[in-house]
Amino acid sequence: MLRFIAGVASALLLVTAGFFLWRSRADAENPVPPAPAAVSAAYEGPVARTRASGPPAATEKSKEEKRFARADKDKNGRLTLDELYQPRRKAFAKLDKNGDGRLAFEEWAASTSEKFAKADADRSGWLTPREYETTKPKTRPKPKCKC
Repeated sequence: MLRFIAGVASALLLVTAGFFLWRSRADAENPVPPAPAAVSAAYEGPVARTRASGPPAATEKSKEEKRFARADKDKNGRLTLDELYQPRRKAFAKLDKNGDGRLAFEEWAASTSEKFAKADADRSGWLTPREYETTKPKTRPKPKCKC
């Protein structure tokens, strides 16, 4: 039985390889024709078109440069560990109930239990999909473009 399965598998592999070889030869025989030349429609009106000398210079900062600038609080071109910790201190302080600078599991669990109790409106001990929706983090609206 094993020989039969091995024979069928090898036959399928040979057929697949043959198909790919056949397709590769078909692509070589029928190359893709070149794109047609662009037709320029010159405007013959009273306003003359001026041709730009090149693309405009890109002056916007990249996403990473913007992120670096937000983190660099003292604007000296360097990031210190304190500058990286600063945005996270408020969130940590909310969870650190006893203020010892360490987050114990019980402190985290207390916060989670409070959140669960708020969401469980019918006090059933479990959350329905509607109740769970109330735990969704609030999203900040994206700022409008600076156009």
